[in-house]
Amino acid sequence: MQTYTIAAGLVAFVVGLRLYASAGKSKLPLPPGPKGLPLIGNLLDMPRTLEWQTYHKWAKELKSDIIYVNVAGTSLVVLDSLEACKDLLDKRSTNYSSRPRMPMLIELMGYGFLVAIMEYGERWRQHRRLIHQALNPAAASTITLPPTLKAARNVLGRFLEKPNDIMGNLRHMTGEAIISIAYGLDVLPENDPYIHLAEKANEGPVEAVVPGAFLVDMLPFLKYVPAWVPGAGFQKKAAKWKALGQAMINVPFEKTKENMRAGICPPCLTSTCLAEMEHGAADVAYSEENIKNAAGTLYSVGADTTLSIVGSCVLALIDHPEVVKKAQLELDKVIKPGHLPDFNDQPSLPYITAIVKEGLRWNDAVPMGVPHLIEVEDEYKGHRLPARSIVIANSWAILHDEKLYPDPFTFNPDRFMKGDSLDPNVQDPGEACWGFGRRICPGRHMAFSTIWIAIASLLTVYDIRKQVDEDGNAIENNHEYVSNITYSPKPFVGSITPRSKEAENLIRSFAWQSAIC
Repeated sequence: MQTYTIAAGLVAFVVGLRLYASAGKSKLPLPPGPKGLPLIGNLLDMPRTLEWQTYHKWAKELKSDIIYVNVAGTSLVVLDSLEACKDLLDKRSTNYSSRPRMPMLIELMGYGFLVAIMEYGERWRQHRRLIHQALNPAAASTITLPPTLKAARNVLGRFLEKPNDIMGNLRHMTGEAIISIAYGLDVLPENDPYIHLAEKANEGPVEAVVPGAFLVDMLPFLKYVPAWVPGAGFQKKAAKWKALGQAMINVPFEKTKENMRAGICPPCLTSTCLAEMEHGAADVAYSEENIKNAAGTLYSVGADTTLSIVGSCVLALIDHPEVVKKAQLELDKVIKPGHLPDFNDQPSLPYITAIVKEGLRWNDAVPMGVPHLIEVEDEYKGHRLPARSIVIANSWAILHDEKLYPDPFTFNPDRFMKGDSLDPNVQDPGEACWGFGRRICPGRHMAFSTIWIAIASLLTVYDIRKQVDEDGNAIENNHEYVSNITYSPKPFVGSITPRSKEAENLIRSFAWQSAIC
């Protein structure tokens, strides 16, 4: 009890200082928001799970697409419409491109190497250039597409061996692709140390990046509290996660350098950038630390977000046999017998693209994105937006806006089709799911390609349907998700079986080719 009393007193003191510092600001009203308590504001109202749904509920009740929440003196602005996100995060990106201070994640856990959470400035721009050079569409043919295609074909063989481990197989596929793209490293068929390391190291960031998850983010001076003090368990968590984070960025990076010295490293982000550095690139971005951080960001962030969307697509396909049938009819018209799809087939397979677009929209992998920060006080729609406010883009609300997507909670790829072609008049979910402004995801092209080739490959050779029990009754999935900064399906069941003996032989032939390469 004494610990909570002291904490409450500290909160009141800090809030008082913030209120004093805000005196003399614009007299415009703040955006509407839920009523809070004196000093602590809405601290007790903050949702712990499915935050995006609570924020959207508040926005609906307040009849506003921009709401204000006071969390013990920290200003939180939630943007609940595509219009608001574009007006502020895109059109005024200079003022909205930084990130909030994250004492737990950056200062205690040491995850400041993640480009996605770096403060906006020259250091961020240097890292961004490195990632863009490796992942832009022009570099796809050498760095991103070959390992992505290989991983998609390898996962077909995994489903023959482990047909019931759907999420495990997909996790291995996305991990294999990302590790190859970032470091040019091969992964083991089972218990790969690089995939395991990334999984463990990501447990901390996905928890710590959620606004309000740790009190130290609202009261940064708490970072100085020793771990032995009651209530300071966050310090022990931070130390554990810091060690994992450092291993995650150092272990594969050093292995890539070793392979480069031996002349056995294929083109990847790390090898390409290190070669530029060794050849005397004029750009100061080409430093070993920057390259390590850029590769570590891809390694840390890329696999989980891609897995989330692929997993959601497969989960939806299990429940929608009509979508599977329509996709397979399209594939059978385009893909020659004895062949698997590749990226050259993408223009001829619009319905596969529609499935991926609907997967991006239906269960957004990052429903609220990574928080932005207002550098200088701003005004919007007659409201004052205080400087240093944390800004959240509620992508989930946009992607489930019934005005943009009728019947938004139903998985329906046909919403993106017009006859046998993609409908250009339907709002592209990529406008919301990849982020906004200068902080838009630099790996979005790579992620989309990974998802697309995985779905196209699976549907070419596998039937995907509901699993049945001993009595022949269909087993329904409950669609449970892990809810944190990423929103990913929990393990689910389904029947994924070869469409024919010829399909099974085709899968085995590609698995054999991969084994001897």
